[in-house]
Amino acid sequence: MEEAATSARPGRRWLVRAEHVRDAFGLVLLLVLLTYVLTSLLGDRGWKAVILCLATSATSIVALTSSHASPRLVRAAVWISALTVLLAVIAAASGAHLWLNFSSAIQVVLLAVAMAAVLRRVIANAGADSRTILGAISVYTVLGLLFTVLYTFIARVQSGPFFEGHPQAGGSDFIFFSYTTLTTTGFGNLVPGGQPARMLTGLEMLTGQIFLVTLVAGLVSLWRPGELLKRRREDGIGAKVPQAGEERANP
Repeated sequence: MEEAATSARPGRRWLVRAEHVRDAFGLVLLLVLLTYVLTSLLGDRGWKAVILCLATSATSIVALTSSHASPRLVRAAVWISALTVLLAVIAAASGAHLWLNFSSAIQVVLLAVAMAAVLRRVIANAGADSRTILGAISVYTVLGLLFTVLYTFIARVQSGPFFEGHPQAGGSDFIFFSYTTLTTTGFGNLVPGGQPARMLTGLEMLTGQIFLVTLVAGLVSLWRPGELLKRRREDGIGAKVPQAGEERANP
């Protein structure tokens, strides 16, 4: 009876599946790091771009599910992700970069929405624990990916080179530049050649530092893993004491 009711209600199936990955911000962080590695190693053209699109789509969908987004929003993200993958496949098969530009633009919006949902979940949490910290780190790491996609998109549509003295910059160059900018490392070997790249570079510096100093550092300062373990031990001892008393009263 219960299985029949579940199969008769598609929305219920989504809820059951979503329960398994809710608050799974560790999985979100793993997918973000996987996307980072793929972006660094693979190019942003052809069929390699399709693989990157699949990784980014999976990250967005899992992030939305982990942040307790509504099943309707998760289903919409699945369909939108499928559309972006289709556009990337068309671009790879035809060699027309216009479809890949559309796919990248949609991916940026979808990933930004997913990370906004994760951030809302982290802020709404009553306390600081390992899951909320992993969620905050995931959002911080995705900032570098978002700006990487923006830089790549600008490089595709503008007439001149993105970096001064580097006319043939690839995907690994953009993600390296993005994370050195986000962390304000600034090696200086890659410098944006003009606008709007320079404006976005300054914005990424400010966003990364403000996010790291305020939210991530604040959550880490509030995290007390020792107190949580102590509370669990006390709860376990408190549950055993009444049981012992009951056994004496009822020999």
